Amino acid sequence: MDITILKTFIEVYRTCHFGKAADNLFVTQSTVSARIRQLENELGVQLFKRNRNNIQLTPAGRKFLKHAESILSVWNRACLDINIQEEGKTPFVIGAVPSLWDVYLGNLIITLRENHPELAIVAEASSTDSLIRALLGQSIDIAFTYDYPQIPDLAIREAMTFELIMVSTEKNQHAETALENNYVYVDWGNSFLRDHAKYFPECPALDLRINLGHTAYHLIKIKGGAAYLPEPMIREDIAKKKLYRVKDAPAINRKSFAVYRQNSEQSFFSELLSLIEPQ
Repeated sequence: MDITILKTFIEVYRTCHFGKAADNLFVTQSTVSARIRQLENELGVQLFKRNRNNIQLTPAGRKFLKHAESILSVWNRACLDINIQEEGKTPFVIGAVPSLWDVYLGNLIITLRENHPELAIVAEASSTDSLIRALLGQSIDIAFTYDYPQIPDLAIREAMTFELIMVSTEKNQHAETALENNYVYVDWGNSFLRDHAKYFPECPALDLRINLGHTAYHLIKIKGGAAYLPEPMIREDIAKKKLYRVKDAPAINRKSFAVYRQNSEQSFFSELLSLIEPQ
C-alpha cells in the first residue's frame, strides 16, 4: 500500500472535492483521480459516490476511512520515533478535538516545553473517534476530548471544566433574537448539543456550525452575531464592552477528559494534568 494514495484518499474525503484535494496536495486533479481509481481497484470496491460537486463516501469508503487513518497514524508515529530518537529526545504526541486547543491546551504545550526539554512534542487535532483509534494504535500518547467510549485498555481522568457563555456583538439582546440573527453554533460536544436543545427547544435551523471556538469568535467580531464561547476567551471583550452577554441565555458548564493507555507512566500523566490551569 502506497502511503501517498492513503493521504490522497483522506484529503478527498476531507474536502469532498477532487479539485480542492489536488490543490492541497500540489498535484493535478487527474493524478488524484488516478490514485483513487488505483485504490478502488486494489480493494475491489467503490469508495466515493461521484456526484457533481458532492463527493461522498460509500459505506465501504466509511469503513476503509478508519483503517486509512490508523495506518497513516502508525506510519507518522514510526517516522517521528526514528527521526526524534536520532536527536536524543523522546517523542510525545498530544491529540485533542479542535475546540479544546482554543480553550486551554495551547498553554499546556508552553508549560510542557519549559518543564520537559527532553520531550519532542507533537500536537494534533482530530475527531474523538480518530483520537481513540490513534490511542489504541499507539500513534498518540494522550487525547483530550469531551466524550469518550468506555474501553478497558484506556484510562480516563477528568481534565478542565469551563463555562460557556452566549455572547453577542449587540447590547441588551435576548436569546430568541440572538439565535435568529447571525448565530454561530460552536460544536462543544454531544453534552453541549443536548443542553443547547434543552434550553432552546424552538431554536431556528442552524445554518452555520463550527468546531473551532476561535474561528467563531473572530467571525462574530467581524460580521456581528452571537455564539457560545468559553468565558476565558471573551472575558476581556466583555470588560471592554466589545461583546455582551445575552441576557436570558444560561451559562453551560462543559467538562473535558484526558484519555490515555492504561500502561502509560501514571506519575507523568498526573504531573501533566496538574499543569492545566484556567487561562
